[in-house]
Parts: sequence; C-alpha cells; structure tokens
Amino acid sequence: MKTYAEYLALVEGALSKQLASLGYIPEKLFEAMDYSLSAGGKRLRPVLLLASCDTLGGNVDEALPFACALEMIHTYSLIHDDLPAMDNDDLRRGRPTNHKVYGEGMAILAGDGLLSAAMELMLRAAVKMGDQRGVRAAEAIARRAGVTGMVAGQVMDVTGEGSTPTLEKVDYIHRHKTADLLTAPIEAGFILAGADDAAIAAGCEYGLQLGLAFQMVDDLLDVEGDAAILGKTPGKDAAEGKLTWVAAKGVEATREDAKGAVEKAVSALNLLQGETNFLKTLAQSTLNRVQ
Repeated sequence: MKTYAEYLALVEGALSKQLASLGYIPEKLFEAMDYSLSAGGKRLRPVLLLASCDTLGGNVDEALPFACALEMIHTYSLIHDDLPAMDNDDLRRGRPTNHKVYGEGMAILAGDGLLSAAMELMLRAAVKMGDQRGVRAAEAIARRAGVTGMVAGQVMDVTGEGSTPTLEKVDYIHRHKTADLLTAPIEAGFILAGADDAAIAAGCEYGLQLGLAFQMVDDLLDVEGDAAILGKTPGKDAAEGKLTWVAAKGVEATREDAKGAVEKAVSALNLLQGETNFLKTLAQSTLNRVQ
C-alpha cells in the first residue's frame, strides 16, 4: 500500500495528461476545464479508487484512468453546483469559481466537457483491458454520478430549499449528492481488483457510511468553519434554507451521528481480506477535517 501523498502524486501527475490525451479541445474550453481541474483539493475520490484497488491487490496503473475520470466528474459537479442557478458561490478551492472567471456559458460547457471526457476516458481504458472489469467499473461510476445517484441528490437539494428539514429528506440528499460519489471509487476500485460480490458489497457499505460522515462534517463546517481554511464561503446553508443534517438534528447530534457513521464504515471493512488500515484511517480522519 502507498501513502495518501503517493496516491495523490499519481493523480496530480496524470490529470492534465489524461485530458490532453483525448485530442484537440478548443483552447478556451480546455482552459476553463483545466482551471477547475487543476485547482488542487484533497483529490479524495481518485485517491480512494486507487487505494481500494490496491487494497485487494489490483493494478494501480490500470486503475489510474478511472481515478482521473472520477475527479473530472467531481470537478464538473462543483462547477455546476457553484452556478447562480444552483448554489451561486463565488469561491471554490480558494479561487474564484469557474463562472466568475469564464462566464456562465463557458462554465456550463466546461462542466459538460469534463463529464464527457470522463466517460470517454473510462470507456477507452475498458476497451484496452479486454475483459468485463473496466466496463463494470465505468458503469458503477456512471450510475453513482447519474440520475439515480449524485444528480438525484442534487435535485432534492435544489427543490428542497426553504422546506422543513426532515431527516428523511436530508438522508436522501446526503446518500446521493455526496455518498454516491464516495462509494463509486470503492465499488469501481474493488471491481478493477477482481473482487467478489461480497467484498464489493462490504466496500459499498464503507463508502456509504464514509460519505454520510463526510457530508455531516461538511454541514458542521458550514456552521463553524473558517472561509480562509475552507476555500469556500461558510454560512450559506442556513442563509439559503438548505436541507442539512445540522438543520434537521442540531450541531451536537450531527457530531454524534458522524462518529457513528465512521464506526460503521470501519466495521464494514472487517469483512474484507487484505490490508485495510489505509481505508480505516481515512474514515477516522474525516471527523477531524477542517476543509
């Protein structure tokens, strides 16, 4: 197993190269796509995919295009999420949001471009692999990013603004808007490593609980966080009537629920063969993050 920094370095070294490998992209479009893609961040999702594949003895190099594709999908979702019609944010990863630099039209196209590029990269990689693992991994990522996954969660998030914050609504948003895109790398990474159905199911439970905890902490940071550290604007959830775990249950209950979700994530890994300390430590560190 590698360290987080080593997986991160693999992703950082490959992202722009993977994008450029697709061929000629109109200059302004490439610039807008790369502006958000190269803005840094934790790269949690691609790191999770590589580490998950590595955990079960898979080929990390073979998994790299899928990891980069997943980061492109995540970045597209952030570009669109920041638009005036969505969360209307001015700051992302410590820099002006894409539409503030390139305009709304180009920001929409940059997001569209990153999503399309991700699908192309995964399918190209799957064809080269010559078996079903690549196709299954691409399907898992597409499904969890799509209309029954992340997009579904975003719809509930947008349409639910200003409504009564019930736990049922908030749980749906957290499961899909956030947890699906944190489960995708585990599911895809395990598939690429050739895992059986039982192992994949355990990995998906880990991803779900990790994603729930991650978003609960995110909700807490919006209340308690520092903009200079967060790299985005805090306090917007309450101001815009967002459906958050904090709004539904309060700060202290959210903190306790986040701890419980991390415990469930770690417990799910006990069903697996292989070295799972990296994934366990990563889940536990979620509770202490400040951005």
